[in-house]
Amino acid sequence: MKIAGAQFQPAAGDVQANLDKIWSFAEQAREHKARLLIVPELAVQGYGAADQMGQLANFGGHSAISILQQISRDTGVALIAGSSEKSGVKLHNSAVFVDGDREPVIYRKSNLYGPYEKGLFKDAEPSTVVFELDGLSIGMLICYDVEFPENVRRLAKAGVDLIAVPTATPEGSSGKFIAEKMLPTRSFENQVFIAYINFTGTDGRFTYQGGAGIHAPDGQTLAEAGKNEGIIFADIETENYAQSRAENTYLVDLKPGQ
Repeated sequence: MKIAGAQFQPAAGDVQANLDKIWSFAEQAREHKARLLIVPELAVQGYGAADQMGQLANFGGHSAISILQQISRDTGVALIAGSSEKSGVKLHNSAVFVDGDREPVIYRKSNLYGPYEKGLFKDAEPSTVVFELDGLSIGMLICYDVEFPENVRRLAKAGVDLIAVPTATPEGSSGKFIAEKMLPTRSFENQVFIAYINFTGTDGRFTYQGGAGIHAPDGQTLAEAGKNEGIIFADIETENYAQSRAENTYLVDLKPGQ
């Protein structure tokens, strides 16, 4: 399966501008025959939308999820997108998978980062959210979640082929290390593909590292965006990594309790 990741500069609080970008990238994904498009953390509202985040979970009388479904229906491309999401009185930092009229799949971030996120959102309990798309088993994490090896290992033990990680990693030496070193290592030590899709540029409140990348089970980077706004593509072909799985048997050799 060919997948795509869209790295772009967010418009904090401007849902329409962000949705227009997502729609444009979905059309590009369709043109390149990608089946799945992944966009960053809180891509719908913009990560820096701050106290507007709850109000903007619904837009123009429609939920963000319903608008993402419309984009998916119109382009024929499945989407994984970050969005604020209301559940009763709670507001979550969520990632949603949509594929046309199929029932959406929602993952809620468990490891909130810093006072900004902790002041806006309710954290969720760690969870194993897995779904299938065209025979590929996919799990979701959000940004800081992937920096905890336990979260990635839990999904790997559940048998996922690909972990999609919408992110909003800030610019700096830590962000550079995470994008360039940590994510390929997470792929290798769990023998899974990881798509880590970030913002770039600034939204007036935060400046982002960029560094979106799609990483393979052997630790190789299949596609990367650097600091530029744009779309990247990679073929997720699990059968091409049989030798890597045979040589690096971490999941097979886990002891009880690991």
